[in-house]
Amino acid sequence: MKDTLKIVNHEIYISETSTRKLASECSTPLYIYDLPALKKRMAEFKDHFVSDKLNTRVIYASKAFSCLAMNQLVKQFGFSLDVVSGGELYTALQSHFDLSNVYFHGNNKSDDELKMAIELGVGTIIVDNLMEAKRLVQLNNNTERKIHVLLRVNPGIEAHTHKYIQTAFIDSKFGISTLNIEEIKAVMDTIQTNPNLQFDGFHAHIGSQIFELDAFKAEIEKICQFVQDIQNQTQINVHTLDFGGGFGVRYTDEDQPAAISTVCQTIVNEAEKQIAALDLAVKEICIEPGRSIVAEAGYQLYTIGDLKQTPNRNYIFVDGGMTDNIRPVLYQANYDFDIATNADAPKTQSVCIAGKCCESGDLLAENTLVQPYQTHDLLLVSSTGAYGYSMASNYNKLAIPSVVFVDHGKIIPIIKRQTYQNLIARETLIDQELLNL
Repeated sequence: MKDTLKIVNHEIYISETSTRKLASECSTPLYIYDLPALKKRMAEFKDHFVSDKLNTRVIYASKAFSCLAMNQLVKQFGFSLDVVSGGELYTALQSHFDLSNVYFHGNNKSDDELKMAIELGVGTIIVDNLMEAKRLVQLNNNTERKIHVLLRVNPGIEAHTHKYIQTAFIDSKFGISTLNIEEIKAVMDTIQTNPNLQFDGFHAHIGSQIFELDAFKAEIEKICQFVQDIQNQTQINVHTLDFGGGFGVRYTDEDQPAAISTVCQTIVNEAEKQIAALDLAVKEICIEPGRSIVAEAGYQLYTIGDLKQTPNRNYIFVDGGMTDNIRPVLYQANYDFDIATNADAPKTQSVCIAGKCCESGDLLAENTLVQPYQTHDLLLVSSTGAYGYSMASNYNKLAIPSVVFVDHGKIIPIIKRQTYQNLIARETLIDQELLNL
């Protein structure tokens, strides 16, 4: 159990907030963020990703968890914001975020999304390929919007992570391989045909949930050597390098991530070293933490329903599942589970935790240890702050849960629970005559 949690009278408290109170006032399933823990992690990035030789920028990868309140917090810390869709951009707009500090990613931005970014004054667009560069130039031809541009490149670093979240192997759908110099130069030349587009540099991202700091060092070394080659061949100075994110977090005791301060200083030190050694014109370096900001500050709370024994399993059924956390099904992700209402007992019960969807694979854990339990107990899952809400669905017409911040006993609602009316709000009945046989 995390040392940020407290147990009072057998019950787990999150930021001095009773889990029973959370369940009673907000219902379950429920997404919970420990606001002081969230602020602490953001402060660590702000305080440690600094350099006396280079400008530094922290860009929150909002795909990990995007909502109005989260964007407000990002703005408060002075971070920039990474968006990957028109929907995330619209959320930034509605949260009164300074759109000049927004970075628009994506490997297949639509014309409508690019137009939206141009019209709203997005500060930086990260171009993924030559076709997109040509579309951006064409769409921005008749405007006077000044937009900074980075090109996503693929350095070919394969970090040790799940195959679905490796993003830098040679056949990745993201970016252009650094081996493909001619296409990269074609993108740079294309961007420079539009006087309102400013080519600043390159972006790279080597994967997610990476624990080996040497992987980031290898990325930085390879990108900087690539930039030297580009500068020598084109005489175009590269001023910005964005090294992405992917910093590992703790889901279970098997995960041993480096401290945020260590990750930040490793990246800064290696970048300073390589930029100086290769005499690059780079003035700014960026990182894009997402999961590493929100994951460990987040929790999910369920109510235990029916219990069932089969010849080989003891099932706990909960009132959520793959619709509110698909990561166990999609990535075989592991979590720590606690019976929040019997939290100080030893974990002696081996159980399979199953969701309520009509899918045999709807399992949050196939075999995990928990404290003794009974129906109506509360089950707490730790480190669910990243990609739980973001990837939630309405499969089986299940409503997406509400989201709250908790702060020293105070419950702060930030996203309302869907109602049944919400579920069918976009649906229409058709003329009965069309249905007659």
